[in-house]
Amino acid sequence: MPNIVLFSGSSHQDLSQRVADRLGLELGKVITKKFSNQETSVEIGESVRGEDVYIIQSGCGEINDNLMELLIMINACKIASSSRVTAVIPCFPYARQDKKDKSRAPISAKLVANMLSVAGADHIITMDLHASQIQGFFDIPVDNLYAEPAVLQWIRENITEWKNCIIVSPDAGGAKRLPAQKRRKKWAMQLVVGLCQLQEVAMDRKETQVCERRQQFACKEPPFEQRWGGKQQGVIGPFPVWDGHRNALGEHIKVNSCRVVSCLRMVTSIADRLNVEFALIHKERKKANEVDRMVLVGDVKGRVAILVDDMADTCGTICFAADKLLSAGATRVYAILTHGIFSGPAISRINNAAFEAVVVTNTIPQEDKMKHCTKIQVIDISMILAEAIRRTHNGESVSYLFSHVPL
Repeated sequence: MPNIVLFSGSSHQDLSQRVADRLGLELGKVITKKFSNQETSVEIGESVRGEDVYIIQSGCGEINDNLMELLIMINACKIASSSRVTAVIPCFPYARQDKKDKSRAPISAKLVANMLSVAGADHIITMDLHASQIQGFFDIPVDNLYAEPAVLQWIRENITEWKNCIIVSPDAGGAKRLPAQKRRKKWAMQLVVGLCQLQEVAMDRKETQVCERRQQFACKEPPFEQRWGGKQQGVIGPFPVWDGHRNALGEHIKVNSCRVVSCLRMVTSIADRLNVEFALIHKERKKANEVDRMVLVGDVKGRVAILVDDMADTCGTICFAADKLLSAGATRVYAILTHGIFSGPAISRINNAAFEAVVVTNTIPQEDKMKHCTKIQVIDISMILAEAIRRTHNGESVSYLFSHVPL
């Protein structure tokens, strides 16, 4: 392809090389190093005047250093008269800090977006943003690609009983990846209504009002058997009972119902495209990276459960969810994640958990972690990024990649 230059940052050079090989290009010459005071230095080793530049840098490893390196590379190419600079960020850094959820909390994802724009980026290509509203933080085009087509392919090729599986979201926020079948959309919206009412009740904390809400919903819902296909002890359903939602002090917790509404409106099609059912786990956190309790919504008895989420950090959530699913009667449990961060005690938790496999994409390097955990398997998404770059360079639509894996 003429007039295109592909550079790699230092965060994930193996993925960059795979993308370059797929496109039939050589990676551009760039030298990145640090001075003795730990300042980052970048030297672009070839002309980029009038070129369409793509810089691949994932938000992993030494995140702050890698982010600064990306910003400097973007600016270096921009002031060297490149025609366009596209930042290819497979795992977007600071994506979990996407809203002001408490007083004086920063919206760091918005800050990163501003920094990329000011540095000179003309276009962003990323994958499975933790929150889709991050695209709105930019005033430049953002292509948010999905790992879903590659995930579907892996499920069909590696899980022999996939037709008898159930797709499970380990939290309400992940529901955007787990669509209800069309006949269940009404009950999904009633879940939202229930959570909204729960938030109102939590504000008042009066037990009498809780009972009234419970009675109100009970008279509107059809029998449990019609909703979830049978009774099962310990499974609650279509929305969690109110008494289960208390914190350590016995107070009713607040539910971010707006986020649940957004997620259910933006559901993608893993369960629909497999023509299987889905379940949801509602979780309550004591604090960041620490889950207090979980409530399973759905029937997993006698089925292969596949946990699907966009990322896993310390893996407390998915390991807790795996135990919950097995205790509810699931025959086997898999976890499929787009971004496997695996920090802190994550590897030891996975080794001790009852997973058949924990499957991640290679948006983040996994070679070192795979040496310490045989359960980790990797899906290569370099062909999706490569095709997105090719289509962007040629002015073609990338929407084909939302539902297909390039050949």
